Amino acid sequence: MTNEDFAAALAAFDEAIANDTRADAPWIALETLARKVIGAKLFTTMTVDMKNEVARRAYTSDPVNYPSSGTKPIRYDSWFDIVHKERKSFVANTIEDIAKVFPDYELIDSLGCQSVVNIPVVVGGELLGTVNCLDVAHHYTPERVKASELLKLPARLAFLAAGRSA
Repeated sequence: MTNEDFAAALAAFDEAIANDTRADAPWIALETLARKVIGAKLFTTMTVDMKNEVARRAYTSDPVNYPSSGTKPIRYDSWFDIVHKERKSFVANTIEDIAKVFPDYELIDSLGCQSVVNIPVVVGGELLGTVNCLDVAHHYTPERVKASELLKLPARLAFLAAGRSA
């Protein structure tokens, strides 16, 4: 992606955040931006509530297989250490590596996704949640992982804007 392409994608994101009044508009804008910047067959966002030790899917591009309702308990594992403690993106590029940390790996695989990048969203020292992009095996190359860093600021804005309408 060229700098000009990114600038255009970011401008479209900004326009959507500023003017689209639908409740899911921040998520749709972020999904569109993520697909342009790093690609994603499946896109979700999760919020976290560490006080109650639960995560909730706030948005999904696939409401049939990954509905945005209910909560799931926080699991303390290597994924947690990377994303929650270190505040770094988690990357897995094979279904075998995904299976080590995601119990729903068979569903992920059945959707044609064998790679993932989970981007932590931190504001004011607090982890608000994650942006989750999934695609075919080996999709999240070092170049795409580096490009995913460009999504952190827009993700913060989307999380804050979505919280405003919640």
